[in-house]
Amino acid sequence: MINAALLIVAAAVFYASGHRDVTDLADAHRLIAPLVGSRWAGILFATALLACGLSATVTGTLAGQTVMEGFLRRLRLPRWKRALLTRALAIGPALLAVGVFGQHGSNQLLVASQVVLSLQLPLAVVPLIRCASAAALMRGWRVHGVPLVLSWLSAAFHHCAQWRADVATGDFGVIADAKVSAIDMKFARR
Repeated sequence: MINAALLIVAAAVFYASGHRDVTDLADAHRLIAPLVGSRWAGILFATALLACGLSATVTGTLAGQTVMEGFLRRLRLPRWKRALLTRALAIGPALLAVGVFGQHGSNQLLVASQVVLSLQLPLAVVPLIRCASAAALMRGWRVHGVPLVLSWLSAAFHHCAQWRADVATGDFGVIADAKVSAIDMKFARR
């Protein structure tokens, strides 16, 4: 919700004022206070952005920690040391990349990560919904009924929005064709 609110407010403010060339979070933060007319706008924008980043980082770090603990279970370490090691392995590369590339490099890394995420998300969502709704696999815990219908509608909406964004931005090239081919192959195996 916070991500959507940030995107909507920033888009409305910058579009209405004619600033269509804002490409960096630092530019957005610097410009939003004078455009809105309140110094609190910049502070609230930065705070909301920090909350979103913290939420995503904690979620990713804890997920990485859980996966890494499964791999490192044979290590004879106390639980707190194993947790510290796995958290460092999960967040270390991100901190290293920000340290090496700096402020503007981190923005390029953020954009690159979002591109990769947008390409892999459709390939992960469809199998996830299929597995979560499989009676043989999930038994009494399977997703069915209204939640299943909402899951498929949400996935279809995301896929259509991504397809439209690819076409609108001209990024509908070799990568998008590979994505469509992979999806087609997945359904052809049934």
